[in-house]
Amino acid sequence: MGSEHYCLRWNNHQANLLGVCAQLLRDERLVDVTLACADEGRCIRAHKVVLSACSAYFRALFVDHPARHPIVILKDVRFSDLRTIVEFMYKGEVRVEYAQLNRLLQTAESLKVKGKVIPTNFYYSM
Repeated sequence: MGSEHYCLRWNNHQANLLGVCAQLLRDERLVDVTLACADEGRCIRAHKVVLSACSAYFRALFVDHPARHPIVILKDVRFSDLRTIVEFMYKGEVRVEYAQLNRLLQTAESLKVKGKVIPTNFYYSM
């Protein structure tokens, strides 16, 4: 006869994992890739596993060109857009100004960012 099996469940596991990943990004801990904007010379240090999970572009890049800590130079990408897209990958949502939205969505598409992006209007009453 087979033995009984038990399910061990970690409450709020997904929220905890997202929170830890966001904290690691903020603190630049355990980072293993540097993303650089060619035109602005500014960089973001991030985690290959998060970028690979959220972007088919980054996954293919890291699989096809394995390196311990690669520096990925992105041409024609604004630093503000890159920072917002990376934040989106880590948190699953971001708030952006309407003026930035079109350019941001185009950049996300060129980087093959996964997930359906649904812009939502926020109204604040005072």
